[in-house]
Amino acid sequence: MQRVLIVIAAALAALVAYFLATIIPLSGAFAHLENRLVDQCDSVTVAPGTEDVTIDPDTNLAFITAADRRGWYNKSGEEGAAPSNGVYAMNVSSPHEVRLVSPPMDDFLPHGESLWRGPNGEKRLFVINHPTKGGQYVEIFDVGEGGMLTHVESVSFPEMEHPNDVLAVGPRQFYITNDHKFDKGPLAVLEPYLALPFASVAYFDGEKGRIVRKNIAYANGINQSPDGKHVYVSELLKRRILVFDRNAETGDLTPIGKIKVNTAPDNIEVSRDGALWVAGHSRIFDFVKHAKDPNVIAPSHVVRINARSGENKDLFIDTTGKLNASSVGAVWDKTLIVGAVFDDHVMVCPMVEIFLRGPGASR
Repeated sequence: MQRVLIVIAAALAALVAYFLATIIPLSGAFAHLENRLVDQCDSVTVAPGTEDVTIDPDTNLAFITAADRRGWYNKSGEEGAAPSNGVYAMNVSSPHEVRLVSPPMDDFLPHGESLWRGPNGEKRLFVINHPTKGGQYVEIFDVGEGGMLTHVESVSFPEMEHPNDVLAVGPRQFYITNDHKFDKGPLAVLEPYLALPFASVAYFDGEKGRIVRKNIAYANGINQSPDGKHVYVSELLKRRILVFDRNAETGDLTPIGKIKVNTAPDNIEVSRDGALWVAGHSRIFDFVKHAKDPNVIAPSHVVRINARSGENKDLFIDTTGKLNASSVGAVWDKTLIVGAVFDDHVMVCPMVEIFLRGPGASR
């Protein structure tokens, strides 16, 4: 019995040591943050939960997925999703003109999104959907005049377990990130708090889906290089971006690198010069508190990453609560739009030239 107690005590001590030495630093608990750019931004109301933003460079329209996650967390499945949920469009040149462009849909709770632009000018918007009544789907929409969306189909497959973000690579082909594995039991607690690598990336080839990468510690955002040869995946609990070579014929992803990030990375947007724009949660425990209590401030942080050198540059930081828990930083030309997990607005920021100086800066 004494030996058993000694083994248990040693295991607990090792667990505590691992938590203090590894998890606390990864959480950003002691991150030093100084406000940046936020005072130059306009707050534009959209709808609760402005989770993801992507910009169509042809039309200057920003598509914003919005879902009332606090309402989602507090409601039973029978009550359905909030009526304000949907996809909204904003003209970057006139950001205060926001309108709902998704059609009426039963039980729509949008999450990550991706805009596919075809060779003949056709466009489709792919959106993760978590219906409150069960199931996980990617909703595919045709993009029409003025950004209006027409629902084409709902796609689901067994390997789509806990989808967070989507990357469209064809009219029906896409990748999704599964941000975690377990919903119940001890592993559901240990997986996030010990940064266990149980998350994955799945690929749908237009007919069937399959897992193409495993062993990721909370797979969050996903995007690709402008030429489509590289895929980037946010490994939120490791504070890094995973870089893969993409086989366009098979969909296979081959790991080629990792990029450290100055925050816990959420969604990834890519500018025309190939730079990665990543919003994140610099202090994870503050984010967890904010998820439970909207009065708790969770810092917002957007970094620009040179995809070749891995150099990080802080572009937007807010510790005042003007925008809490940033989830995306979408940029085109000289405008940055920052969305959030729970807040009902986005921040629209004019990019001052000094912030864009450096290797590979936009011009």
